[in-house]
Amino acid sequence: MHIVNKIINKYQTNNSLYIGEKVTMTEHMVQTAMLAELNHSSESLICACLLHDYGHFIIEDPDHLISRSIDGKHEDIAFNFLKNYFKPKVFEPIKLHVQAKRYLCRDKSYWNSLSEASKVSLKLQGGIMNDKEAKKFLSLKFHNDAILLRKYDDEGKIPNTKMKKIDEYRDLINSQLI
Repeated sequence: MHIVNKIINKYQTNNSLYIGEKVTMTEHMVQTAMLAELNHSSESLICACLLHDYGHFIIEDPDHLISRSIDGKHEDIAFNFLKNYFKPKVFEPIKLHVQAKRYLCRDKSYWNSLSEASKVSLKLQGGIMNDKEAKKFLSLKFHNDAILLRKYDDEGKIPNTKMKKIDEYRDLINSQLI
């Protein structure tokens, strides 16, 4: 099966709730991409938003990890899979989106805006960045895209919202392949 068909199939067959949220992983990722589109982001960032939590589709039992308070490192799993198919402008922000949350949480108002599920996962992901970690993060080439992705990520969790179908992103996904 061609990689784009495989990816789209994962979205179409996912019916489980996004861990701790009131939307499915598919709904969350599509909403995140829609927010990037609404804000006139680049095609590569829209694609990164669409695929940012794809690692949850690869992890065998994400609910098991959560019930045991284990970080499944979904961003690394997605990165290691997607880097074989996509341009760096797509997979690098995905790799950094958890670090972006840790960085942004240095601002108390940002931390206060997180959903309860995001606050719980933040602890598992290493907590709020210290100054040394923040300096290193800001030196990374794709940190700005990762921050934008993260902000769209936080907003893309609205139940019962009108959404695009994943198949409407087929051409975009194809355009970002290596």
